[in-house]
Amino acid sequence: MEFLHLPSPVGELTLTQEGDCLTGLYFGRLPCQGREGSTPLLEEAARQLSEYFAGKRRDFALPLLLKGTPFQRRVWEALQAIPYGETCSYGELAKAIGSPKACRAVGGANHKNPISIIVPCHRVVGAGGSLTGYGGGLENKRFLLDLERHVLEGIG
Repeated sequence: MEFLHLPSPVGELTLTQEGDCLTGLYFGRLPCQGREGSTPLLEEAARQLSEYFAGKRRDFALPLLLKGTPFQRRVWEALQAIPYGETCSYGELAKAIGSPKACRAVGGANHKNPISIIVPCHRVVGAGGSLTGYGGGLENKRFLLDLERHVLEGIG
């Protein structure tokens, strides 16, 4: 595994790679096993993240390897279908994957998303639009949602 730590507007991030795929984007400087340093993929991920934070990128084009249960992978795939600048509730996401009664399980899978920001779990909100738990902290969730809203509105 290769990994790279990089600064961002939401604090330091840790990117991880296995083979030719990105396997993680975590908030904070996480201790990792493997080789620290740049690879073409980690550099490209860092470049795309920089563009995202600058309001110049809405979609990511990176090879991802999402390791999890079949249910988790269904949730993570559905997260990637939430349009930039929009949100959906846990209930709406549960319905979208064909498990309308699985709101809590969807929340659990959302919490275990290994590739934050790129797999946009920050776009999932509570019923009525309330901001609920986020592994990167609610202040970062608010920052990401505001960033996307401002880009769509042409602010900043």
